[in-house]
Formats: sequence, C-alpha cells, structure tokens
Amino acid sequence: MSRHDDRIFTYGLVFGPRVVRLLDEFTGIFESPTGVMPDRPISHEIILEAGAVPPKGCIYRMSEEELAVLRAQLNDLLDKGWIRPSSSPYGAPVLFVRKKNKDLRLCIDYHKLNAQTVKNAGPLPRIDDLLERLGDAKFFSKFDLKWGYHQISIRPQDYYTSAFKTRYGHFEWIVLPFGLTNAPMIFEAAMTNEFRAMLDRFVLIYLDDILVYSRILKDHLEHLRRVSETLRHAKYKANHDKCEFVRQELEYLGHFATPEGISPLFDKIQVIQEWPELKTVTHVCPFLGLADYYQRFIKGYLKIAAPLSTLQCEDRPFDFDDHERTSFLALKAALLSVEVLRIYDPFLLTRVTTDASGYGIGAVLEQHDGVDWHPIEYFSKKVSVRNMMIFRGDDRKIHPLWTVFKRSATSSPSDATTIGQPSTRYILCTAVAKLTVG
Repeated sequence: MSRHDDRIFTYGLVFGPRVVRLLDEFTGIFESPTGVMPDRPISHEIILEAGAVPPKGCIYRMSEEELAVLRAQLNDLLDKGWIRPSSSPYGAPVLFVRKKNKDLRLCIDYHKLNAQTVKNAGPLPRIDDLLERLGDAKFFSKFDLKWGYHQISIRPQDYYTSAFKTRYGHFEWIVLPFGLTNAPMIFEAAMTNEFRAMLDRFVLIYLDDILVYSRILKDHLEHLRRVSETLRHAKYKANHDKCEFVRQELEYLGHFATPEGISPLFDKIQVIQEWPELKTVTHVCPFLGLADYYQRFIKGYLKIAAPLSTLQCEDRPFDFDDHERTSFLALKAALLSVEVLRIYDPFLLTRVTTDASGYGIGAVLEQHDGVDWHPIEYFSKKVSVRNMMIFRGDDRKIHPLWTVFKRSATSSPSDATTIGQPSTRYILCTAVAKLTVG
C-alpha cells in the first residue's frame, strides 16, 4: 500500500481523500522546528523579584549513559540555535528522568530561579469549561505542536537568567525551555493570541494541544483549513505523528470525547484500579489527585473519598484501617462503573437534584433529550461548618443556592427543573464557591 493510500485508510475511506488533499497543501507546518522566530507578538520575560541574587549550587552527578545522552542533546540544541554558550552568574543544574519508553528526558532544575521570579497572573483555561464546548460536535481534529515551548523566544535581556550548567559547559536559552514557572501561561497566551477569533467557535486551546471541533464534515474541513493557514502564517510547527484528523472519537485532556458525550480514559482508570494499598501520606496525595480529576463522573464523590481525605492531615497519625480501606475500594469501584456524561446543552430541559450530608453538599445536573434524563455532571463540595448547619436536616434549603446559581434560567413546573441558559453551570460553581471552607 502506498503512503497516500495508507493515509486515506487512516482518515477513513469515506472522507479520507479530502483530508489528504487538504493536508498536502500544508506540508510545511509538519516540518521540524529550528531556529528562533524573534518577530512573534509574545515572547517570554523572566522578571526577578527586587533584591534577587543568583542562587548557588553544584552540578549533579550522572551515569555514563546520561553523559552520552547529555552530550548528544546539547549538540542538537546548539545546532538548532536554541541555546548558546553562557557566562551568566546564573546556572541551574540538569538531571535526567526516565520516560515511559525508557528514553531519558533532559530536565533543568529551575526551582531556585522560579522562587525569585515574579509570577505571571495569566490564566490557563478550566478543563471542564473546554469539555463543555464540545456539546453538539460530531467531528474532531487535534494538532499537537512539536517542541511547542521552543517555538517561543525568550526576551534577549533575559537570556542570562535561563542559564544552566553541565559537565560539558555553561549554556543559556534563546527559546523558552521547560521548567520555568511562567512558561505555561506565556505559551497559552501566545496560542490564544493567534487563534482568538476562532476560540469557542470551533477551536479550543490548552497549551500545545489545538482541538478543532465541528457539527458537520463540510464545516470541519473548512475549520481545519483555517487552523492550518494560521499555523503556517505564524510559522508554528506541528508533530504529524501526534496529530489526529477528522475523528468522531478522540482523546482530549484525559477524557474520551464522542458525539454522545465524554468519559474518562480507560488507561487512567486502569492506573487507579491497579493502585496498591496506601501506606503513607505521600501515597494518598497522588491517588486522590487522579481520582479528583474524574470526580464529575462519580455520584457522592466527596462522601466516598472523605475517609481518605482525612489521611492527608499531617498533624494526625496515618491510620489506614477498615474505614479507609472501604473508601479506597469504593472509589475504585465507582470509577470502574462510570457512565458516559452528556455535554451540557443550553437549550434542553435541565434538572438539578441536591443533597446534603455531614460531608458537604452534592448535586447531579441532568438534562432531558426528549426521551429520558441523562447525567451531565455529578457535583460535590465541602462547605464550612456554619453553612453546613444551614443545610443539614433539610435538603430543601439547598435549593436557594441552586436558584442563585440559575438566576438566568426560566423556572419550569418543578422547583428543581429549569430551562438552562449558557451561563447556568458557571453561576452554580460561583455560588457554591462562596460556601467553600475558608
């Protein structure tokens, strides 16, 4: 099979030829990035706090394997014009971490520099907000930028602060490296600047992931063209091997997106299922961190996870007993049985069912598609003792909270059912946030 035929097979026999013809017009955006693009509207600034002095430190020891990889990677970075020799008073140490495929990843320990850097207040988008934009989409494509950070330059007067020291010399970055405290926000700002006119219409941006979503194929191909033209004009390069085009099912930000809704990625759930019994506080935090990421899929998550949450208190003995073990296993079982959640549609009949317990308040947001009710999201939140006393014993007292949350909605015959508006979920989160433990 020829490469052309193979790509048609990859994109599907029905619309594969049209996708291939489109992408063939933009082969340049899939080339490997090299050099520096100094004329981009946004570059990375490293602004130091008043009185900051260069931190001291030694280089880290490395194995022969690591030294060989270090030499090769330094040569590659020099050849691409991304680093240059330095005589800076700054110099962060480097180390390697092993990737899943057993290759070595070069990392720079910038924690001392980051501690004296003025933090950028620029936001990263909320993942749940991004997922809700996929409501009626039937086609998805995803661009993954290749070495995305390295396609953003550092402000010339800040080169010296990015310096790092190695067995083979002292270097400083000309492009944005990984590990700097403000790097994600600057990169997000650069991407937002390029795609602002398309955002929330048919494009979502989360760092180096550019998602294109559309209701019909004709529109999707046009949207792909506009995104490709923007990448070409701005001279950004994508990694073709990690891009996906014209899918009706797609992995996105730890979720599986389809026209029917979203669900957790199976491999993430598998990690949770295989998690060994918790032995220390440091074991609890990563487990709950991953479970928290998917709490919108679990009814009564806060109540299920509460015994494990108390284990994170370092001022009390770590006691993983029957109560905690039951919570641990129940959380695994709940994640294993999660259902696909529909994506919020502002034009469907909406119902919120609320609940209060000693652990906090909870709710399920559902919508009716003309046939049946379907869950959109399960919600739970710990609230202050003072506010909990208001709700405990009378769940109906929670309803004013949801009324505030739905102040833009039109009431229907049921006091827990409304015709939702686009801002409905946002208002709920805002209202509940006011009751959070402070």
